[in-house]
Amino acid sequence: MAVTDKSIVNRLYVVAGCMFLLAMAVFVKLIVIQTVDGAKYRELAEQRTVKNFTIQPNKGNLYSDDGSLLATSVTRYDVHFDAVTSSNANFEKHVKALSDSLGKMLGKNSAGLQQRLRKARRNKNRYYLIARNLSYSEYMRLKNFPLFNLGAYKGGVITEQRTVREYPLGSIAKRSIGYYRMTSDGVVKPVGLEQSCAAYLDGEVGHRWKQKIAKGLWKPINDNNEVEPRDGYDVISTIDIGIQDIAHHALLEQLEKYKADHGSVVVMEVATGEIKAISNLGRSSDGSYYEKKNYAVGEAHEPGSTFKLMAVTAALEEKVVDTSYMVDTEKGVIKYYGKSVRDSHHGGYGKISLAEAFQVSSNTGIVKTIHEKFSDDPKRFVNRLDAMNVAQPLGLSIKGEGTPRIPHPGDKYWSGIALEWMAFGYGVKITPLQTLTFYNAIANNGEMVKPRLIKEVKEWNKSVSKFDKEVINPKICSQETVDKVKQLLKDVVEKDHGTGHRLYSPNFSMAGKTGTCQKDYRDKSKLNYISSFAGFFPADNPKYSCIVVIHEPDKSIGYYGADVSGPVFKKVAQKIYTSSPLIDTIDDLNKVNEETLANYEDYYKKAQTEYKTIPNVKGMVGMDAISILENLGLQVEVKGNGKVANQSVQAGEMIQSNKKIVLTLS
Repeated sequence: MAVTDKSIVNRLYVVAGCMFLLAMAVFVKLIVIQTVDGAKYRELAEQRTVKNFTIQPNKGNLYSDDGSLLATSVTRYDVHFDAVTSSNANFEKHVKALSDSLGKMLGKNSAGLQQRLRKARRNKNRYYLIARNLSYSEYMRLKNFPLFNLGAYKGGVITEQRTVREYPLGSIAKRSIGYYRMTSDGVVKPVGLEQSCAAYLDGEVGHRWKQKIAKGLWKPINDNNEVEPRDGYDVISTIDIGIQDIAHHALLEQLEKYKADHGSVVVMEVATGEIKAISNLGRSSDGSYYEKKNYAVGEAHEPGSTFKLMAVTAALEEKVVDTSYMVDTEKGVIKYYGKSVRDSHHGGYGKISLAEAFQVSSNTGIVKTIHEKFSDDPKRFVNRLDAMNVAQPLGLSIKGEGTPRIPHPGDKYWSGIALEWMAFGYGVKITPLQTLTFYNAIANNGEMVKPRLIKEVKEWNKSVSKFDKEVINPKICSQETVDKVKQLLKDVVEKDHGTGHRLYSPNFSMAGKTGTCQKDYRDKSKLNYISSFAGFFPADNPKYSCIVVIHEPDKSIGYYGADVSGPVFKKVAQKIYTSSPLIDTIDDLNKVNEETLANYEDYYKKAQTEYKTIPNVKGMVGMDAISILENLGLQVEVKGNGKVANQSVQAGEMIQSNKKIVLTLS
């Protein structure tokens, strides 16, 4: 018995010793945690329960040149309810009135809302959702509801704000104005002006401490931010909404007509370089068009005949030829190193002047001229192009500018036919906006200005930064050369044999160059075309320059630059020109414009007539005809722009109130 008792005692000592050792180990571990790892574990605990969240600021607004909104940030509020923090007395006193107010605002049953609020309190729900996506006015109204007006601690209201970017113009100029897209790795990135102006638009983030509560939700610790966010500045762009709308729809109409792959149009103010409109439309798989890529800025390609302006300008400036220089087009085909250069006109044009070769866009005439004058020293030709800034990037504020490429003797792109091919726009690469910048310089009497999309950065009414005209080259060539090539560009449209003569209108003037460039010509099975038109208007005193480039039109419908791209240019020029006053300078105020006077007298005479039958309004200015017909009680529908070419209800028919009449303008 004694032995047994002794054995039990020994076992107790062993157990007690083990427990002592375990206690010592726990004690030592606690000391280590407190002294060595304490900071780490305290930080870990805080990270799991308390976290400093960033608060995104409101982005600045993006405006057109007249103050119309292109992009804006709208603040939205999400409201939750901490059903635990308010006292029983406050909750019972205000819950019915709160439910009534919420019911009216949210369009929900008051009794049902009260039941759900009570359930949230019973379940100790500290983050019960009240409403999402509230506007600022709705949020301010809700904050003044019973119970919620007591604040975060007594009333239990929890508010969180976020911003949503909205674009009032929708898809028009979306690629250039910008938007936010998600990359393949899940990162949201801006493009267009949203990206290039991010330093101004984004503002500075704020910070707010939040505490983790049940179900992985985070609740703000207090009602104030640790660091307040600073909203972004507003950016005033150069975009003119009216011109943008004209350019966008003119391009879209032509893309759809010719079933083209994609296209772009840019309108620039000659004197300042301000881009008034830029539209880039690509075809989707379903045949519709949308702002797919910024082709005007980023797509460098062989320009074709629009590059002949650069070639002829270089030759004139080097004084190796004049516009009267005679060249034999050799029945429309010439060969260099076994490669043929052909004219679109079968049989060529015979012996013609350089001016005529430019007007009819003779490939053989232009190429032969450049070959004869520069083949012994091609570097002289290329150096002149360099001096005119043809081969230099523009350094745009908007990202993604394509790199121009002009072959130089000795580089990897140079070959035996590089000079000749360059003369009519092959073997070189240049973006539409880079081409337009050169044409704009000619319109601007030789001064090359940098294209601009931003005018000013503002904080409310305070100017933060202004962006003035930036000159790339004060004189790309002599005034003598400028005057000569200006006349060449006018003749392309005004002369009967010019490639753009079908675009001529006696009502307004324009000058430019057509371009029809083969694409994928090395594989005849993939052969396509790029149709272009670049120029400026009015021809004698240019205010705007414009380029239209359309890729891969349906060849069975048409592909020449004058047919595909030219009408877009004409429509843009016509609508801008006719929407501007015919008399717009102080010097002209005392001069009588015969056309305006004649139109007014015709309108006045007809307006004073008392009609019993439908009048003949053919030949009248569209707005005058509309005024007369609507005053007779007719419903007028208008198609086109300009003067009345046809009226659906013929003159002499009896007038019937509310009768519809369609006017076709041209």
